[in-house]
Amino acid sequence: MKTLPGVLVAGAAALAALGLHTLLPVVPLLTASVLLGMVVGQLPAFQRLAAGVLKPGLGMSAKRFMRIGVVLLGLKLSLVDIAGLGWVTLATTVAIVVVTFFVTLWLGRRLGLAGPEPLLIATGFSICGASAIGAMSGVVKAKDEEQATPVALVTLCGTLAIFVLPALRGPLGLSDEQFGHWVGASVHDVGQVVATAQIAGTSALAIAVVVKLTRVVLLAPMVAAAATIERRRLLAVSAGAGAQVDADGTATAARPPIVPLFVAGFIAAVLVRTLLPVPELVLNVADGLQTALLAMALFALGAAIRVRTLVTTGWRALVVGLVSWLLIAVLALGAVHLA
Repeated sequence: MKTLPGVLVAGAAALAALGLHTLLPVVPLLTASVLLGMVVGQLPAFQRLAAGVLKPGLGMSAKRFMRIGVVLLGLKLSLVDIAGLGWVTLATTVAIVVVTFFVTLWLGRRLGLAGPEPLLIATGFSICGASAIGAMSGVVKAKDEEQATPVALVTLCGTLAIFVLPALRGPLGLSDEQFGHWVGASVHDVGQVVATAQIAGTSALAIAVVVKLTRVVLLAPMVAAAATIERRRLLAVSAGAGAQVDADGTATAARPPIVPLFVAGFIAAVLVRTLLPVPELVLNVADGLQTALLAMALFALGAAIRVRTLVTTGWRALVVGLVSWLLIAVLALGAVHLA
């Protein structure tokens, strides 16, 4: 029951974010959840509670609820819909994710970002925003405060995209379908994609969502690859420290599985949606539950952000985030013209 107070606060915050989204539909629900967390996280009284009675529940929300939400996200994805994009769009979408990921990771390390920050920023900007950051954090065992800056940056840039990309649509001469493709290939969070693409109508929204969910599919192999690398690193550290070995000669350590359980669940959900006739009611319930869990998780992550620390020490991370945002937008625009 120690988790109950924090979970209740996260749930209340998710409802408040829903109210804000209802009043201002241009602000996606999950973005509102992060922003609300960032606001209350600056209050000294809340900081004391977050470090005390609310800590177990907020920690559970940020980690376990995030992972369950990622699993349920798989029910949005049908491999049939993704295949319908055509090989050119599929190939360019994969290329955009891979190039953005590795360039962002390289730049973050070059600028001296600490710990897992470069990896988390690269994951969030290239794949699916704060949800991807939460998924990758589970593999590399990142602390809430280590996730805070990447989550803040991806929220900032994704929110800016809602206003910047539609303003550029006219000068760039993009049709509705081209605009939807651009949005789906470059904007981070699914809710931000919907908020941005719907401005151009239903055809733009449809292609934007499918392209975006194609990027989400890449979350599974990216996280699995990171888990493999982390596993090997821990093996090397354990062996170098003279750790005990198992009967097969493998160093004993707290090693992450090659495919984390929630990633396996995500893949299973994608296959279920692709191969089985899932009732619409089930999909609607899963979608609502996924949104609620992610809203609670993102509030908890947002509450760990300290704006003063971000402003005074986070300029390098801000540079990395802005460069990554610009890079993925330019690459996606090029992909639109290729397709």
